[in-house]
Amino acid sequence: MPEGDTIFRTARTLHRALAGRIVTRFESPLPALARIDADRPLAGRTIESVVSRGKHLLMSFSGDLVLHTHMRMNGSWHLYRPDDRWRRPHRDMRVLVATAHAVAVGFNVPVAEFLTTRQLARHPRIQALGPDVLDEAFDCAAARDRLRAQHSVAIADALLDQRVISGVGNVFKSEILFAARVYPFTPVANVEDAAIDRILTIALKQMRANAAPDARRFGATGGRRTTGSLHPDKGLWVYGRSGLPCRRCGATILARKTGSDARLTYWCPRCQIEGSG
Repeated sequence: MPEGDTIFRTARTLHRALAGRIVTRFESPLPALARIDADRPLAGRTIESVVSRGKHLLMSFSGDLVLHTHMRMNGSWHLYRPDDRWRRPHRDMRVLVATAHAVAVGFNVPVAEFLTTRQLARHPRIQALGPDVLDEAFDCAAARDRLRAQHSVAIADALLDQRVISGVGNVFKSEILFAARVYPFTPVANVEDAAIDRILTIALKQMRANAAPDARRFGATGGRRTTGSLHPDKGLWVYGRSGLPCRRCGATILARKTGSDARLTYWCPRCQIEGSG
């Protein structure tokens, strides 16, 4: 699943290519989008901005229209020149927004809808989002309060709840808790204040480093790196490394499925001792 850093980079790339440009063509096989385009044509509108909110992407057009998309597990946005060959088959296209200079294509996008500014302000999922780790105005105190309100929830599951903090996904969840030396299944109520602050500080550092324009990209995890190493095989501390030695102490990395979605959590039993927090 694309995490907040991926969506942030995608929004930045699309904004640079599309903002201020006039739509020359819009296509979608999704009936709801096609119906809006028929009633309120996209062609001729100006693309005003493309921004991210947590894992949500918002493309705003002149005339009070916003395209809201969420990638979930497999969706992605690609950007092409008008004559480029697509890297994905046409059958996977769900949304296409073209200008004279660029073509943005959303492939296998499971959530796509048009909203007015008023509808966006009332959207239950978007308005329920917690502080966005990649927002320059990230409110650390509000994030701390939302975490504290989780009480009996394991800290690993609380970090994945987008109503608590938005943008953190399964990769960063495990990496942040390893760097903070916190056992991932500790109930939030048992995590000390100093550890909460450490978790938030590390979340900001790791995610913003990976969202930076010059962030290197390697491997199956989208090129994320948290170790500080530029080696393509040494980018992450624990994620995806079950059964391998910890890069810090040599103990065997463990993994366990947790939460309603049975997401894998990775941790080091020596660096993150049960009860730590």
